[in-house]
Amino acid sequence: MCGVFGVHSADRDVARLTYFGLFALQHRGQESAGIAVSEGGRVTAVRDMGLVAQVFDEEKLAALPGEVAIGHTRYSTTGGAHWSNAQPLVHHGAARTVALAHNGNLVTPGPLRDELLAAGVRIASTSDTEVIAGLLGRDPAPLPEAVAATMARLDGAYSIVAIVGGTLVAFRDPLGIRPLTLGRIGDDWVVASETCALDLIGADVVRDVLPGEVVWVDDEGCHSAQAVPRGRSAACIFEHVYFARPDSSLGGTGVHAARVRMGERLAEEAPVDADLVMPIPDSGTPAAIGFAKRSRIPYEEGLIKNRYVGRTFIEPDQELRRQGIRLKFNPLDEIAGRRLVIVDDSIVRGNTMRALVQMLDDAGAAEVHVRISSPPVVSPCFYGIDMADEDELAAAHRSVEEMREHVGATSLHYLSLDGMQWATRLPEEEVCRACFTRSYPTRVPAGRLAAKHRFEATASR
Repeated sequence: MCGVFGVHSADRDVARLTYFGLFALQHRGQESAGIAVSEGGRVTAVRDMGLVAQVFDEEKLAALPGEVAIGHTRYSTTGGAHWSNAQPLVHHGAARTVALAHNGNLVTPGPLRDELLAAGVRIASTSDTEVIAGLLGRDPAPLPEAVAATMARLDGAYSIVAIVGGTLVAFRDPLGIRPLTLGRIGDDWVVASETCALDLIGADVVRDVLPGEVVWVDDEGCHSAQAVPRGRSAACIFEHVYFARPDSSLGGTGVHAARVRMGERLAEEAPVDADLVMPIPDSGTPAAIGFAKRSRIPYEEGLIKNRYVGRTFIEPDQELRRQGIRLKFNPLDEIAGRRLVIVDDSIVRGNTMRALVQMLDDAGAAEVHVRISSPPVVSPCFYGIDMADEDELAAAHRSVEEMREHVGATSLHYLSLDGMQWATRLPEEEVCRACFTRSYPTRVPAGRLAAKHRFEATASR
């Protein structure tokens, strides 16, 4: 997850453009938000906990003039949800000052972090991101060579936007695990995690930043180089299933259309005799549309979602916590006595689906048939998804029938691996499907070496 955005322009309000870019990428992270700008080579950053609209207002944006800006919305995968881990980070290195924002997750940042600390480099955060900034900040080589040398030492997923002096820099890991797209607004260059952010600010999509490529934009224009050799492409297929906004395009494939195809294929693979198809909003909506279309079972909204849950700092009291799922969903009266097909994109821990099935039963549904538009999630992700340990993944050690019993459904079926792959229109050899297959494109750590909070106790303050 996480959303990154960057823009270089001598004439536009780069902080405001970045604000709206982040607004379009809010779905990729809701823990913290930040913007860094460079004015004449001087970097200023504002970052805080909360949503983009909670962190920034007119006064703060007006105080961020400059020619280059980068922004970030955070979803934590290494390092806890606290202010010191909010991004963009500003790192003052021996060779250069670097403002940097990162989407992805390094697989083995520990040795690099230890090396930097031993060399006297101050690391103020507990995320893996400052390792990247630390390596780049102490390398005295010219910028493209310093980026290439830094990338050669990193292992894992990283789509990066950075400011070095008055230059906008973007680079992507050699497997291209997380998305990063280059665009233009007039004569100015923009980079963003997803195309939906370019759409919002009126920029044209130019192309994806290639795996292993570095792009830098300065007063002379846009430049690029293959910084490290490309590996086999391993774009995250879960971006197509869940992460990306439906109005984005990934690898040339429209996300909404891919999710509708997942629902259509699911209806072919797991037909059911029912009265209506309903989504778990909003994640299951496109697939439910596809399922209804192919099965010719009427599509209806059966659950009303409170879209502001999780957007407040006020904790529910004990009685509201007992109500659980009703904080987020409430069923309509129309489902009573009807045979339902409920469609969602995935089941991870299974707690939400079990509570939803129980709530629909309590509301009088005659049958509740669960259809999932991806295969069972059986293995954790090390590349930027805060996914549970394998023992906490509901389907990791259960059969489909055991999962049906676990969630309490009348029936349960998942989309096949082949069906999901077909829906994305991407070749199997160009995606990472490790969370569904346990087959990783890189070496992965075990035990506490992969723990999210592994650097919390040793952080330098």
